[in-house]
Amino acid sequence: MADNLTNTAENRALDWIMGSSTTAPTLPLKVALVTAAGDDATAGTEVTGGSYARKTVTVAAASGGSVANSADLVWTGMPAGTIVGWEIWDSAGTPVRWWYGPLDSNRTLALNDEFKIAAGGLTLSLS
Repeated sequence: MADNLTNTAENRALDWIMGSSTTAPTLPLKVALVTAAGDDATAGTEVTGGSYARKTVTVAAASGGSVANSADLVWTGMPAGTIVGWEIWDSAGTPVRWWYGPLDSNRTLALNDEFKIAAGGLTLSLS
């Protein structure tokens, strides 16, 4: 199974562990929704239209090698389309994509539907 870290995140994590860099994401981290999945090197196709905008994600301290969102992430006024996954971006002037993954199952939305990831529903882990 893929680790779902982008190549950028993998390289920065290794540089940090080896002491050659202290580079960290520019906070806050934002969750983006995608209609076509990306991979380690390439971003997916982000949702556009309606009232869609990336949402700030907060997490508690890591435990057992994982973290999860500590509050609901709710998008309202969504455009019609099918959401297949998510990505986590930082808030740098030129945002950096750090993580990505699929939804448990695709979700087709009608115009103005709400999309929600409940607290604890987005788990990020290293193993």
